[in-house]
Amino acid sequence: MKTEANTAQQAESESEQTTPYQKKTLFASTVGYALDGMDMMILGVCFSLISTSFNLTKADLGTLTSVTLLGAVLGGILFGVLADKYGRVRVFSWTILIFSFFTGLCAISPNYECFLIFRFLSGLGLGGEFGIGMTLVSESWPKNKRSRATSIVALGFQVGIILAALTVNFIGEIYGWRWAFAMGVLPALFVAWTRKGLKEPEIWQNLKNQNKNKIAIGKLFKNPRTIATTIGLTIACAVQNFGFYGLMVWMPNMIATELKLPFKNTMFWTISTTIGMSLGILIFGWLCDKFGRRPSYILFLFVSAVSIWFYFQQTDMVILIIFGSVIGFFVNGMMGGYGALLAEHYPTDARSSAENIIFNIGRGLAGVSQVLIAYLATVYSISYALALLSAAYLLSAAAFVFLIPETKGKALE
Repeated sequence: MKTEANTAQQAESESEQTTPYQKKTLFASTVGYALDGMDMMILGVCFSLISTSFNLTKADLGTLTSVTLLGAVLGGILFGVLADKYGRVRVFSWTILIFSFFTGLCAISPNYECFLIFRFLSGLGLGGEFGIGMTLVSESWPKNKRSRATSIVALGFQVGIILAALTVNFIGEIYGWRWAFAMGVLPALFVAWTRKGLKEPEIWQNLKNQNKNKIAIGKLFKNPRTIATTIGLTIACAVQNFGFYGLMVWMPNMIATELKLPFKNTMFWTISTTIGMSLGILIFGWLCDKFGRRPSYILFLFVSAVSIWFYFQQTDMVILIIFGSVIGFFVNGMMGGYGALLAEHYPTDARSSAENIIFNIGRGLAGVSQVLIAYLATVYSISYALALLSAAYLLSAAAFVFLIPETKGKALE
């Protein structure tokens, strides 16, 4: 009896220790997602510069975002399945090489049509990277720290946003937007380190040793309860991406066009909002591990729905910058929980597929919504279009109430 108690206590104590392998997976996944964020957000921050160069309409800009996210959906499905079959680390490096190469080609696009094609192809790599990195961390960190660990990975995207803003403002404005995209080639150098310094997670390696690392997409729909969960998680991911890209892609454009403010103001707004997002992500990850996934999401979704409606009625730049941090805290703080949330609902042989398919289908639906935002921005205004995001957050809250079960403290299968 005493021996069992000591063993349990020792196991609990060991789970509090962070191993070198866990640190490596966390660092690699966080840097990978930062590069993903930098690549994706260079497009949004460069919108006005690209528009001038190619003489584009708002609808053209919305199509650029939609095509990139469509590529992410297809890439997410393809590479998620491949990562379950051939390993997380190997396929993780493939995705980074792909989005690096085609982002570099964007820099030499002779026209809008070529640029569109290259954005689609870079999106393939972008879509694969998210779920694989989150799976790596989820499978290597203990359940009592899982949400906090994946929140740090999500934080990487915010670092990528700041890198994108700095790249565009200090390279793009001086040398042109093409040089900003040329910087997207640099992530390829990261691949060599990733392949050398990381091994596959033990839980996946055991599956491979038993020859059970097969394609298992069907496990996302194996019974009515799982189907309902998959639908609920897809709705949640769609709303998360809809709100994030609606805010980060169109807000800088609104500042530069509707408010007629200097382009450099977009950098101040982006940095302020990203700081709020970063704090929100870290705190949200802690809340999920402490109080559970569902209550944390429902709270943040309701606050987002209310606050975003009032925010987009403002026109004063000082107010927009200051309260951008508050909006960012709630609107994107929820990204701190998705890696763990998605991982905990599906078994190892389908985990990477689930992470990538569900999140990137959500990202794809958000991409389609960008065309709607572009239409409403043309007919009414960008501020009017973005204020309608409030209703989407209420829909996501309903998904957590009725479709998505709690998984706090769940061991991975």
